[in-house]
Amino acid sequence: RAQRKAMPKPLPSRSVLSFRTALSLQYFLYFGVMGVMLPYFTLYLYRLGLSGEQIGVVAGIRSLLAVAMPLCWGALADRSGNRRSIFIGLNIAATACFSLFFHTESYGGLIAVMALWGIFYTPIISFMEAFSMEVLGKDRRRYGSVRVWGSLSFITCVLSVGALLNTRPVSVILVLIFIGSAAQAALSPLVPAQVAGGSRERPSFRENGAYLLRGRIPVFLLCAFLMLASHGAYYGFFSIRMENLGFGGRTIGLCWAVASIAEISVMLLSGRIFSRFSPEKILQMSLLVAVVRWTAQAFASTLTEIILVQILHAATYGAFHVASILFIEQNFPEKGRTLGQAANNAATYGLGLAAGVFLSGVLFDSYGAAASFLFCGALAGTAALVFYLIVRR
Repeated sequence: RAQRKAMPKPLPSRSVLSFRTALSLQYFLYFGVMGVMLPYFTLYLYRLGLSGEQIGVVAGIRSLLAVAMPLCWGALADRSGNRRSIFIGLNIAATACFSLFFHTESYGGLIAVMALWGIFYTPIISFMEAFSMEVLGKDRRRYGSVRVWGSLSFITCVLSVGALLNTRPVSVILVLIFIGSAAQAALSPLVPAQVAGGSRERPSFRENGAYLLRGRIPVFLLCAFLMLASHGAYYGFFSIRMENLGFGGRTIGLCWAVASIAEISVMLLSGRIFSRFSPEKILQMSLLVAVVRWTAQAFASTLTEIILVQILHAATYGAFHVASILFIEQNFPEKGRTLGQAANNAATYGLGLAAGVFLSGVLFDSYGAAASFLFCGALAGTAALVFYLIVRR
C-alpha cells in the first residue's frame, strides 16, 4: 500500500498534450535566440573590429562552458529531483547576464560577459531534451515533431534578421536575443515537474558519472565531439565568408534558412525514419555526409553552389541530432538521463564546437575560409572511421 501511495498519479492525456505544447514553445524561443546568435553574433564581433582568432575565443567561451556546466547542473538536477526549479532559475539568470552585453564592447569585457552568461545558458538545452524524452515516453521516436518548432523559429529569425541588418545597425541583434531570452524565462514555469511513471530514484554523483564510461558511450561522445568540431567553420565563419564573397544580409539569412528547411524535413519524418533505421546507422550516414559537405563548402563560391551544399544540413545536423538524442536515451538508465543528455551536449555543443570554432578561427586568419572547411571535413572523416570501426562493428 505504501508503494502504491508513493506512485505518481497518471497524467490525463490533455495534460501531456499541454506539456508537449509547452516544450514546443520552449524550443521555438530557444532556437529563435539561436537563429540570431549563431549566424550574426560573430558578424557583430567582426564589425566591432575583432580578429578571426579573437572571434574564435569569444564565441568559443560559450561552447567551452557547455562542457562542464550542463554536466554540473544536470547531475544536480538528477540528484536533487528539482529539475524544473533549476531550469526556471537558469533561464532567469541567463537573461540577466546577457543584458551586460549592452554595456561593453572591449575584448576583455566581451569575454567576461560571455563566460558569465554561458554558466547559466549552456545547460538549458539539455534540460529541454530530458523533459522531451520524459513527456514523449514510448512515442519518443516522434521527438522531431516537438523539436521542429525550434527549426521553424530558427528559419524565421535568420531570414528576418538578415533583412533587418540591411537597414539597421548590427547591434540590433543584442536587443533581439535579450527579448527572446526574457520570453523563454517568463514561460519556463510551464514545463512539467515530472511525468507520471518517471523514475523517483536519485543516483549519487559517482553512480551517475560511472554511466559515462560504460559500453559504447565514451566512443559515441568522442565521435559526437569530432562531428560538432567539424561544424566550427560553419557556425563561426560562414556568415563572414558570405559577406567577403560579396553577399548581403538578406542572402546570408536565406542560406541559413535553406539549411534549417532541410533540417525540418528530417524532424517531421523522424518517426518514419527511426522506425526503419537504427540510430547507429543514421549516425554513420550523417558523419559520411559531413565529409562531403565541408569539402564541397571549401570550394563553393556561387549562390547556387552554396545553397546546394546547405541542403546537406538535413543529414549533418537534423538526422545526427535526433539520432544522438535517441542513442543516449537507449544507452542510459532512466534515473540519469538528464546527465546523459547533458554529457551529449557537453561533448558536442560544448567542447566540440568550442574547439572547432577556435581552430577554424586560427586557420581563417592564416589560410582563409577554404582551409578551415577542409580541416573540418577531415575531422568528420576521422569521426566516421572511428564510429564504424568501434561502434558499428
